[in-house]
Amino acid sequence: MLPAVIVEGSGTATHQLEPFGGYDGFCKKFAQAAVDQFGSGWAWLVSRDGKLDILTTSNADNPLTLGATPLLAIDVWEHAYYVDYENRRPDHVKAVIEKLLNWKWAEECLEKAGGQRKAA
Repeated sequence: MLPAVIVEGSGTATHQLEPFGGYDGFCKKFAQAAVDQFGSGWAWLVSRDGKLDILTTSNADNPLTLGATPLLAIDVWEHAYYVDYENRRPDHVKAVIEKLLNWKWAEECLEKAGGQRKAA
């Protein structure tokens, strides 16, 4: 199921996710980044220099220290998923992407970061 912000075609998500191969390509790349993060950390969708980017950070590091604005995050510290998924990080990541990402929040953060102007 596509997030409402993409279904509505507001422009930001649909247009800016194209470099990732659209929504499906983004989901695959975001999931892979989260699964491949060694040890504790995070996978992030960020806005940097007017473009969207996927990056990972270890431990308590965050994109702000790299000059990027965080839009979405997946927590891959073991405490985030062990009770429900034990050591199955890929299952946790899939569930977060399919059910928990807050695209409305991401859109609002992107607008505040100057990544899109609201349509009149």
